[in-house]
Amino acid sequence: MKLLRYGPVGQEKPGLLDHDGAIRDLSQHIADIGPDALAPAELARLAALDPASLPKVSGSPRVGLPVAGIRKFIAIGLNYADHAAEAGLPLPTEPVVFTKAISCLSGPNDPVMLPKDSKKGDWEVELGIFMGRTARYVSEAGALDHVAGYALVNDVSERELQMERGGTWDKGKGFDTAGPVGPWLVTADEVGDPQTLSMWLDVNGNRMQAGTTATMIFNVRQIVSYVSRHITLWPGDLICTGTPPGVGMGKKPQPVFLKTGDVMTLGMDKLGTQRQEVVAWSV
Repeated sequence: MKLLRYGPVGQEKPGLLDHDGAIRDLSQHIADIGPDALAPAELARLAALDPASLPKVSGSPRVGLPVAGIRKFIAIGLNYADHAAEAGLPLPTEPVVFTKAISCLSGPNDPVMLPKDSKKGDWEVELGIFMGRTARYVSEAGALDHVAGYALVNDVSERELQMERGGTWDKGKGFDTAGPVGPWLVTADEVGDPQTLSMWLDVNGNRMQAGTTATMIFNVRQIVSYVSRHITLWPGDLICTGTPPGVGMGKKPQPVFLKTGDVMTLGMDKLGTQRQEVVAWSV
């Protein structure tokens, strides 16, 4: 099942994508797709609906963030060995955990606005994990039982702010529009094994990243278990899991960074695609 939210910013309605790729309106059955909707029993209720019985949404509405009311946006850094190498950093012995501000979340095709005077804007295609049950000290064996589904994430970054302007990554990862997510949440049963997904990202039509979740250093089970030992995970919480090589700061012979007018397109098996235009900073 592919769950989504569509409509203008702040006025999104709940929907699902049918087998023909049409958006169906879920608002007669649920007020919104928030943390409560990701509980196993609620997902089962929605999955039992016949999509053909739901009103078809006309036109091509904006698709927003697939889950409302996200309370934590946690990220894993340097989780692909070849990406760590291009960054010139040692392989982590434990997952590198940081947070992205909730205020950075945006829809999958909304514009990306880099910080004022940005010099080193960058891209990162990633697998996102949405939690469906509270997870606290869960085992690796039971970790996937707590996952509601998955989504495509672009972990947009500003490398100067991340790497050169202090000891933490947060401000280079959490600025407004730095977290496009979607276009939909795909339930865990439909995705199957999360370690078999290919992903890619283009800038202005040029392939920059191509990889697969099979090459993660720490897999989804390990990530969910590890984070739950340090931070309680609630339904609706989002974890992005690291990126394969090909980011701008790692390009040779010299880095390539985003500028106004650039267009990022990205996708992942089973999880859909995104498109963002980089726009000038404004208040």
